[in-house]
Amino acid sequence: MEKITRAVLTGATGMIGATLVQVLLKEGAEVWALVRRSSARIRNLSKNEKLHLVDAELSHLDDFMQQMEKLPSKADAFFHLGWEGTYGSSRQDLYLQNRNVKNTLDAVHLAHKLGCEVFVGAGSQAEYGKCRDRISPNTPTFPETGYGIGKLCAGQMSRNLCKQLGIRHIWARILSVYGPMDQEYTMVMSGIYKLLRGERPVYTKGEQKWDYLYSEDAARALYLAGCKGRDQAIYCVGSGMVRPLREYILAIRDAVDPKASIGLGEVPYPEGQVMYLQADIETLTKDTGFVPEVSFEEGIQRTVQWCRKR
Repeated sequence: MEKITRAVLTGATGMIGATLVQVLLKEGAEVWALVRRSSARIRNLSKNEKLHLVDAELSHLDDFMQQMEKLPSKADAFFHLGWEGTYGSSRQDLYLQNRNVKNTLDAVHLAHKLGCEVFVGAGSQAEYGKCRDRISPNTPTFPETGYGIGKLCAGQMSRNLCKQLGIRHIWARILSVYGPMDQEYTMVMSGIYKLLRGERPVYTKGEQKWDYLYSEDAARALYLAGCKGRDQAIYCVGSGMVRPLREYILAIRDAVDPKASIGLGEVPYPEGQVMYLQADIETLTKDTGFVPEVSFEEGIQRTVQWCRKR
């Protein structure tokens, strides 16, 4: 597929989803976003004549298939980013995570009913568990949380169902992404907001080697995977580069106020701390041409500017 002209999304109000909407619109696509009208994050979606907001619940996509008049008669691509229980104790809510697997399969059936050529699902680094080397599509998966197990299961089951229904299936295992519209509880955003409020953020020593990808690059990777990705492919989505976490923390500090005080090394590492995280994006680049374009320094400047305007 050279270009996506009509796309349907779940999870469109999240950071990656909202940025993917922007990328799709920029590429000339018409977009139908399945959202909860009551969501406070709906403000992440700017008005556009080619963007249609459709009130829908993830857990009721099967019922939603009886209301097809709200959706296009034919679409090219279905991007499934919606997921319940992504942080805190909800990541270990096994019944909730299991419902996400059903929601993913319902999304595949909806994609089939819409005549979509491709289904792109959002997986996670959590599917791998702890790794000491670069993460590739062939890295063994040993998820340790309900969230990771749910993502792994959803990827495998949706792949199987897409094969049965004749839909090209892409599963994107996304690593650490940052940028405008992210939640305040993340390391990047919490640090920015504390510094903007004149507070002193505290951290571990920051010796972890980490891979961070800017949200616009992540969205572009998903778009390119939808256009050019191989059927049944798994892609790791990251920058492909690692730096010590302390370098990212210092870059955040410098973007807000180079003179601000921060507490590196004042927080102990939590039990089970992952010390190395890097994506192997060779397959993604080979198949789709994706190359990250935004450096962390540039991306964090953009993110800080967005936070200042809020």
